[in-house]
Amino acid sequence: MLMPSQGVRILVVTKPVDFRKGHDGLAALVQSALAEDPFTGTVFVFRAKRADRMKILFWDGSGLV
Repeated sequence: MLMPSQGVRILVVTKPVDFRKGHDGLAALVQSALAEDPFTGTVFVFRAKRADRMKILFWDGSGLV
């Protein structure tokens, strides 16, 4: 179970993303499109085109989850 700390930021990406992307692809998307650092502990939520699935990207201090 993922348990973020008390003051964690959660950013929801409203545009659908290509769900073939892995951790590295989503991290690159965060850096280029959102101008955010994916290694700060912020939780990034991505959705599929049909909005029936989602992916969550989070840096836990040792790697991307």
